[in-house]
Amino acid sequence: MPREATAKDPHPCDLSYGKDGAMASPTEITTTQLARLIGTPLAPVLIDVRIDEDYDADPYLIPGAVRYRFDDMDHCATDLGGLSAVVYCQKGFKISQGAAALLRTRGITAETLEGGHVAWRAAGLPLVNAAKLPKHQATGHTLWVTRHRPKIDRIACPWLIRRFVDPKAQFLFVAPSQVLNVADKFSATPFDVEDVFWSHRGDTCTFDTMISEFGIGNEALDRLATIVRGADTDRHELAPESAGLLAASLGLSRMYRDDLEQMETGFLLYDAFYRWARDATNETHDWPSTGNSA
Repeated sequence: MPREATAKDPHPCDLSYGKDGAMASPTEITTTQLARLIGTPLAPVLIDVRIDEDYDADPYLIPGAVRYRFDDMDHCATDLGGLSAVVYCQKGFKISQGAAALLRTRGITAETLEGGHVAWRAAGLPLVNAAKLPKHQATGHTLWVTRHRPKIDRIACPWLIRRFVDPKAQFLFVAPSQVLNVADKFSATPFDVEDVFWSHRGDTCTFDTMISEFGIGNEALDRLATIVRGADTDRHELAPESAGLLAASLGLSRMYRDDLEQMETGFLLYDAFYRWARDATNETHDWPSTGNSA
């Protein structure tokens, strides 16, 4: 019997089977398997090689994907810098398979998505509204700016962007009075400050705004958003985990003088909360062990 990919799999492509029960290509990944990787540090780089006609008809991206021309894989391989990739086109046939094969000739571990973009959409999986993406810098990444000395929302949002929107996104932390000036001079997108698009709305946080606007909500992210909202707005009654997130976030802010170092370390915290929200909310822990806990 074919086994299902689990959260413990370092890479859930071995022994994979297609929808008709036949073993899938050893260089192909299913939508279910890819969905389990997105949002985690193990996620491959996603390369959208749909032709312009197909993209224009459906201008949405699988979370974290970047677009390349299918005949520009030399440039793509250089940008990947040795990272593994999943390439997808409209239906998963000649364009993505040829592009992935070209990447493999450059030493890149590259797979294709079974069924392509069409299969991902048919499965009802999240898609990023490309119209909401900020303009990319000349080097191909988005650039964001916010207030220095981040605590909760200003770590949670970069984590969300890196894991689900733009894996190469860069973040600037500056004095509160200079956020909009820096945004203007450096063509950066301001977030989590007053009177900008990417910020709090009503009683919700910037994290909520990004999930909604990018269209990447799922059960785990929605649960995490409640925790972030409770911690960031001092409403710990929203989720019992909010108090713990606040405590850990304040501790990190005391441990690091450099905001970028704090951010990178804080990503581990959100990785853990996301995996708990996705996979472990029903698990408990007690002592002495009853055999039903961790």
